[in-house]
Amino acid sequence: MQGMWITMLNFCRPKITEQYPENRGKNQMFDRFRGELTMPHNAKNEHKCTACGLCQSACPNGTITVVSKQITTEDGKTKKALDKHLYDIGSCTFCDLCRQSCNFNALAWSQNFEHAVFTRSTLVKQFNKPGSKVEEKKVATPASAPTVKKEESGKNTEETNTQQS
Repeated sequence: MQGMWITMLNFCRPKITEQYPENRGKNQMFDRFRGELTMPHNAKNEHKCTACGLCQSACPNGTITVVSKQITTEDGKTKKALDKHLYDIGSCTFCDLCRQSCNFNALAWSQNFEHAVFTRSTLVKQFNKPGSKVEEKKVATPASAPTVKKEESGKNTEETNTQQS
């Protein structure tokens, strides 16, 4: 009888089922959801990846591949630059070790969770956009450097003078 009572109660309760394909535009995932790994670019098509390869070495199953190239700067120095940053979402375990190991915060999680495709080759994505480059570091100039005020030994001179008299 108790099982029948629970069934009758569930008929009266409001429905909480998500109508997934119909509410695709309104569906909002929570903030810490790990949907798909991305490399954010700013308006100037710049990213923060320096092609150091820490994310590639931290990945436990080889999902990330960083291909770098050597370029020559105006100074005549050779520098490592990102050529391709490949991500195979089909073999990703969403462990977040790649994002945590990146010292430059070049990787982020998106809210996209629809990964169903017909061929596995479409699951391999290239992070860096064509023509993108590394974001330039801002060098602090002496005029914009913060100034530090020194305080006297913790006491005001007025307090010291009043105590002496």
